[in-house]
Amino acid sequence: MKKQITYIAAILFMATFFTGCGSKSSTEVETTEKGQVQVEEELSVEGEVHLSELKKNSIGIKVDVIPTRPLSGVVEANGQLEVPPQHEATVTAILGANVTAIKVIEGDKVKKGQTLATLAHPNLSRLQSDYVRAYHQLQFLQKEYERQKKLYDENVGSGKIFQQTQADYLSMKGEVKGFEAQLGQLSLNIAKVQNGDVYQNVPVVSPIDGYIEKVKVQIGQYVDPQKDMFMIVNNEHIHADLMVFEKDVHKVKKGQDISFTVESVPGVTLKAKIYSVGKQFEQNPKAVHVHAEIEKKNDFLIPGMYINGRIHTGEKAVLALPESAVIEEEGKSYIFTVTPPNEDNNEMEWGFKAVEIRTGLVDDGWVEIKLLEPLPEKTKVAWDNAYYLIAEMKKGSTEHGH
Repeated sequence: MKKQITYIAAILFMATFFTGCGSKSSTEVETTEKGQVQVEEELSVEGEVHLSELKKNSIGIKVDVIPTRPLSGVVEANGQLEVPPQHEATVTAILGANVTAIKVIEGDKVKKGQTLATLAHPNLSRLQSDYVRAYHQLQFLQKEYERQKKLYDENVGSGKIFQQTQADYLSMKGEVKGFEAQLGQLSLNIAKVQNGDVYQNVPVVSPIDGYIEKVKVQIGQYVDPQKDMFMIVNNEHIHADLMVFEKDVHKVKKGQDISFTVESVPGVTLKAKIYSVGKQFEQNPKAVHVHAEIEKKNDFLIPGMYINGRIHTGEKAVLALPESAVIEEEGKSYIFTVTPPNEDNNEMEWGFKAVEIRTGLVDDGWVEIKLLEPLPEKTKVAWDNAYYLIAEMKKGSTEHGH
């Protein structure tokens, strides 16, 4: 009987010892079939951390009430920089010819109408000669037509001769216009050709302002008609093209602000404003294109660069703290309420107590705080160093538990 009483007392003593071993750990005592005591210890986020005034100040912990702050809802989206198709151009050869000169290199800035290269071919001289011959023939037929028309109107001339002259004149007029269209496509000065100035080379000109993105020919090369020679892009019209997933499309509207970073240029945040939201889903992934005009177009922006964007969908006033004031442990979020020193009660240290919360909007380094239970009025909290405080709490819990 004595042995049984002693054994029970030992178990009660051990249970009391482990249960009272600090408020920062929960202890379970189990008895096995053999009468052995098992202790399962789990650390939990509760209790307080105490810091002296000197320690608090050296760490730099800011203490204040939780403020109300306007935060913006945010939709995360990735994409790349693009240029609208009307500000890109592929310059092709108008006729089959040899490249006699290339006047630009990749990266050069060019103006609309600027000569990029020249072409030469015997057919070019023949085209101009045929045009000059047709042009002068037209001048003759026009005068003959006007003369025959006057005679016909005065009932002096033959109607048959007038009609034949008119037909010849209109036919040649159409032929001349066809030659002029070809010469215009070749960017030749038609007035000079009319005066007998024959071009030996055809200029290949830029159809837009922009930058030479690619040169696809070499001097001496023969190019077929419609052969790609140059690619030009106008980076002044570069914009952000983001892909927004189906679940977020209803939040995104024209006129909303975007902040984004370029993956290859870390540390630089740029601003843009949405001017177009796509009306058709792309597949894999299922998302729509959102186009935004960039406010300040830096010189380093190049089409095709990958970007990470944050679309700001609207502001509302909420309780908020800096992100460094919130700590997440085992899927739960915590902040630290603060108890200042109280000399009247001989409390000479600052007390920091973990309080579970829910988080909401995150915007520009601030996070929305959703309290599970209201805090007493004017309760102060730690605005930063939550990681340090949780580490001190765990350290204290471990030391106390052993």
